[in-house]
Amino acid sequence: MNRLRLTASLLALMTTTPALAQTSPTVGVVGATVPTAQGGANGVALLRDPKDPARGVIAASAKLGGLELYGLDGQRIAAIPGGEVYAVDTRDDGPRALLAVLDRQAGRLRLFGRDHASGGTAAIDARPLLLDYSGEGICLHRSVRDGALYAFVMGREGQLDQWLLYPAADGKLDGRVVRTLRLSSEAKFCVADDASGALYVAQKAVGVWRYDADPEAEPVPVIVDINRLGHIAGEVGGLAVINGGKGADYLVAANADAGDYNVYDRSAGDRFVGAFRVQANGGAAIEGPSGLFGIRAPVGPSLPAGALLIADDRNAGANSKILSWRDIASALNLSLGQDAPAAEPSKTVLVQATMETEPVGHDGDAADDPAIWVHPTDPARSAIIATDKKGGLLVYDLSGKRLQYLADGKMNNVDLRGGFKLGGKTVTLVAASDRTRKAIGLYTIDPETRLLTSVADGVQASGLSDPYGLCLYRDRKGVIFAFISDPDGLVRQYSLTATAKGKVAAKAVRDLKFDTQTEGCVADDETGALYVAEEDAALWKLGADAKAGRARKAVARVADNPALKDDLEGVGLYAQPNGKGYLVVSSQGNNSYAVFHREGDNAYVGSFAVTANGDNGVDGISETDGLDVTSASLGAGLETGVFVAQDGRNISPPEHQNFKLVPWSAIAAKLKLE
Repeated sequence: MNRLRLTASLLALMTTTPALAQTSPTVGVVGATVPTAQGGANGVALLRDPKDPARGVIAASAKLGGLELYGLDGQRIAAIPGGEVYAVDTRDDGPRALLAVLDRQAGRLRLFGRDHASGGTAAIDARPLLLDYSGEGICLHRSVRDGALYAFVMGREGQLDQWLLYPAADGKLDGRVVRTLRLSSEAKFCVADDASGALYVAQKAVGVWRYDADPEAEPVPVIVDINRLGHIAGEVGGLAVINGGKGADYLVAANADAGDYNVYDRSAGDRFVGAFRVQANGGAAIEGPSGLFGIRAPVGPSLPAGALLIADDRNAGANSKILSWRDIASALNLSLGQDAPAAEPSKTVLVQATMETEPVGHDGDAADDPAIWVHPTDPARSAIIATDKKGGLLVYDLSGKRLQYLADGKMNNVDLRGGFKLGGKTVTLVAASDRTRKAIGLYTIDPETRLLTSVADGVQASGLSDPYGLCLYRDRKGVIFAFISDPDGLVRQYSLTATAKGKVAAKAVRDLKFDTQTEGCVADDETGALYVAEEDAALWKLGADAKAGRARKAVARVADNPALKDDLEGVGLYAQPNGKGYLVVSSQGNNSYAVFHREGDNAYVGSFAVTANGDNGVDGISETDGLDVTSASLGAGLETGVFVAQDGRNISPPEHQNFKLVPWSAIAAKLKLE
């Protein structure tokens, strides 16, 4: 974890901690379920019928009693055997409610659907979703960005697995693990807020952490509260979110050892705002809270502003208690906010990858930039040339299989151009920025073997402190140029020429200077335009010709376009006839790709993101450095071209970084492109 972030959080907690002995207001219970049939209650959820909230159903995990269902009057209406059920969560799914439970006895995740109209409940897991541990807790998350449903499952040894639950046949759901987080000790309770994408986890005897629930997000936890140094007296006995919109968005944590329920203001950075105690019938307190569930929407006449449900596992006759959120808000002087605040829908369209390459050989931030080589006679035998910036160059076929690895040094970016005359032949020239030798690596690719061969006339020194980004340009006379950037903002242009010995030499012909670091670039051979991404500032358009001067125009500035989030990284060109087509830019800060028109003033078209593909198991793409795109046909399924990008966080399964492929037809359909 970032030490500064942790330290700042601890200081904030320590400087705002009230005495734990301070008296908290008391809130009474307004309802309770009958005791579970076999004893034990350690998870509870409320299935709200959107058409008739008063017909809501309480689902409770009853350990060896399985899953039990109750009406809002507390009477049992059904029991579903399920081994040893240890936790439960729910999400609405149109005409039905989805239920996820942990069966510790079988070591599996079970899924059920309850039809709101008929009241029928049935298993909807397409196959057994097996864990390799018994499981301690579970919570669900529905992504606002793509509507995907996820289950977070926790284990006794600190496991925290994120499952993607995706549609299978006949209305059932299948699942696969798309991200694995790791805690230092056991966690039993978690809750995810769909609107904000925040995941809260209660780590046993440690405290409460907040993660980003997006599987492609950086897995860095932020501390919310901590045992002994904060507002927690021991272990947390459950978590719930009550989201009434901005200014009325709260996290509730059962501070079991203190007998309190802590409330945190999620609109103010999870700031602690107070605590309350619960008084059950006859004045008895809830001794063993073992799971919470919160809902802000109205649930019948007695719960007009929603409810907080508590699984009570220690009192005689374990059951679930119901509290009115209005009563809690009144006791703590909290704003009620809105009944059902709507999350701002994402304007980013979503696509999925159909292929991924084998991982690069080095760990950490190693994979960087791809270039697409189109086979001259057999499109299906095209290849992806890519960099491992900790070791060399790779060549992959279109199935993602590695064909070659050249351990030639720290190659950062790569590009290629055909039509280069060398040794009496017309070849495709491949260039890479060589950070090991501070040089330009130069290669040709053999159409038969699809293997690279070095053709540099010795070490082609760049004269740069650290050759970084790279792209190629072929002018109308057929001369090929390389643009290479230095992290200090310098972009140098070189002409690449054949020598009498059948090798290639580079000569510097122009310098361009930007205020800050650049890397991604692409040149349009037909129009003579050069596009350069200044990472924190803008996408720029310049003349690619060596005599074009230094004048530049901003295509899009990070500060002016909400769709862009620095760093701006890879840039690609989807070229169509008559000067039409599209520019694609990696907006690394929000894991998306911005698309601009190729023609005219390069107007912004829209953005897309690549999400996990449940069917083939290819995870989404995040933190992209380099990308490439082509409008050339690469065979069946890729007739209108392809988009390839580096995946900075290859999570499913957790492996070294790699590159992923998306058919351009999928992107065009979602963005309604020509």
